[in-house]
Amino acid sequence: MSGLVVAVLLSLLSAVGYAFAAVTQSRLAAAAAQGGGGPRSLAAQPLWWWAVGLNGAGALAHVGALHYGPLTLVQPLGALTLVAALPLAARRDRRRVARGEWRGALCTLAGLVGLISVTGPAAPGDALSVRESLTVALASGLLIAALARGRGLGHATASGVASGVASALTQTVTAALAGELPGGATAWWATALLSALVAALSVGGLLLSQRAYRGGLAAPLALVNLSNPAVAAVIGVALLGETFRAGVWGWLIAAASAALAARGVILLTRSLPPAPAAQEQVAPDAPGTERPHAARPAADRAPLASAELPRELRAPGVLLVLPQRPPAPADDAPPAVLTG
Repeated sequence: MSGLVVAVLLSLLSAVGYAFAAVTQSRLAAAAAQGGGGPRSLAAQPLWWWAVGLNGAGALAHVGALHYGPLTLVQPLGALTLVAALPLAARRDRRRVARGEWRGALCTLAGLVGLISVTGPAAPGDALSVRESLTVALASGLLIAALARGRGLGHATASGVASGVASALTQTVTAALAGELPGGATAWWATALLSALVAALSVGGLLLSQRAYRGGLAAPLALVNLSNPAVAAVIGVALLGETFRAGVWGWLIAAASAALAARGVILLTRSLPPAPAAQEQVAPDAPGTERPHAARPAADRAPLASAELPRELRAPGVLLVLPQRPPAPADDAPPAVLTG
């Protein structure tokens, strides 16, 4: 089996693992939102740890795919997580995937593929220095804190930023352990500090995505998958000397791809599954007011005696309610005079 086939299979396995984890997280997030539980209640559930394990397995499969295949192939296949998560979530909810969800997912996927295809990968061994890594970690921490204060898709954006920065710092830690960073060997405390930052950003990204899934699955997952490579592209262009391929056309394609992906997220936001119809509730009458007989609750209406009902309506629990009989008209005519 060729390395390219192995890369494709591992990429698909990674996408499916991430999709199952996202669906499980969204289910737990919805239950936690209804019950008012927090991260501690989630940590007490074995299903949540299964989701964490699936995320870890997806990450390992993604790393393995990058070992056997090029980044230009692996990254677009990894974006299939959104496409795989939609039918899984629909099956869980016992419904069909809406057309708006498919359109939003395809727009987001096309935008991601376009953005990744024009992003030039870093040269082998090229990574952020320790000083640049600490600067990026500080700036991203402030950005994540600002995004986490908001509602809705802010948590999803913060999760994607945390994951993207964690990937960049992981590359620095790997280069530091291999002694490939510029300036010679890195101090042990700097490597340990960067490793701790990677762990904190990874855990923070997981918790932020868990909170983002309280508002649904499709739109937050699309934004997580979009902001992650976007942050990586910004770090690569600003600090690693990368650039978009094809010169000016590459920048235009990147801008158009970002707009298309943003359009997909908007479509997914507008295509939320319809909520079940609420049951009709009868408000209590205000003091001193009367309600027409037809609008009164059944408890206030006078039922008929069972002897007056047909035989088929005399079953236990059957209550036939009839409107009140209108009063008889008053007879204003004078009595007739008998004449003899």
